[in-house]
Amino acid sequence: MRRDASTSRKLALAGFLICAGLVSIALYLQYEVHLEPCPLCMLERICFSLLGLVFLLAAIHGPRRGGMRLYAAFELILAATGIALASRHVWLQWFPPVNAGCTADLFYQLRRFPLLSVVEKALRATGDCAVVDWTLFRLSIAQWSWIWFMLLGWLSILIFARGGARRTSIWK
Repeated sequence: MRRDASTSRKLALAGFLICAGLVSIALYLQYEVHLEPCPLCMLERICFSLLGLVFLLAAIHGPRRGGMRLYAAFELILAATGIALASRHVWLQWFPPVNAGCTADLFYQLRRFPLLSVVEKALRATGDCAVVDWTLFRLSIAQWSWIWFMLLGWLSILIFARGGARRTSIWK
């Protein structure tokens, strides 16, 4: 029984390390390769960061079955949000908008506009999000994000299915 909890914690730690690695790569591409992220890239990065935080909390806390399943449910919700954002991003790259235009930097928008307005503008995104500046094995950053969100969602489902340690009865 203790083995199940240990495995779930290890899977959660692996999820955290994957998310930390992906955010690190994004920061490297931004600050070393000088690729400026579009609004959707930033929202995806925030999703990876939040997802990594929940994985880390699950790994540190290591609760019993119900608690680990609750963490896994939050992870799955964040992964699904990331899949939706990355899907929109890939769609924009495949079918760029007719009127390509520039949008302000995400942090500038967050200071000036309400959060829901910023998210709506990012999802409606203009030409910035349609541009493919970098590829690896012929896949854009948005496509790689989609793949990683799918894998992290699958990891969340695996953690949910395994759960944590079962509560033991005092009568056994």
